[in-house]
Amino acid sequence: MTDSSYRIVVLGAGGVGKSALTLRLISDEFATEYDPTIEDSYRKQVTIDGKPALLDVLDTAGQEEYASLQDQWIREGDGYLIVYAINSASTFEEAQVLHDKIHRIKDDDKFAMVLAGNKCDLDSERQVTKKKAEEQSALWGCPFFETSAKTKQNTEESFHQVVREIRQLKQPAQVAPKKKGLCQIL
Repeated sequence: MTDSSYRIVVLGAGGVGKSALTLRLISDEFATEYDPTIEDSYRKQVTIDGKPALLDVLDTAGQEEYASLQDQWIREGDGYLIVYAINSASTFEEAQVLHDKIHRIKDDDKFAMVLAGNKCDLDSERQVTKKKAEEQSALWGCPFFETSAKTKQNTEESFHQVVREIRQLKQPAQVAPKKKGLCQIL
């Protein structure tokens, strides 16, 4: 992986709109038909905060029968976009399971992640409050966006934020400058 290439794994329960978000980012199209994904990989060159970034986006299956593949996807990822649907409480619970799974597989407290509450255009069917999701993302220490692949709301921003999180993790810790002083012999 080069310094400007980022492998983003899109995870979430089946039907939350992972493919719709990914396709909106890659080709600026909205997929109206639901065709369950097993695994699709997309690449897109973008500029984020004035720096080039090659996004290598892995759109994954949410169906339970592909859970064994999740471990592999998680191991290969640099950052994660965990997606749930605001109109489905069970998908929010699944997002929590996925977070724990990444934590276990990465065996690290720190990993680049963004939580996305998708389908925010369906506010009248909302089952997961924005406040609940904000509290969860604060607990995890990750950014949160409400997204809509249909209206384009925060789709690009959520993926770009994953890159920012990866970049932040990869930065070497700031070393305090050595103090210049006089040497004293007592």
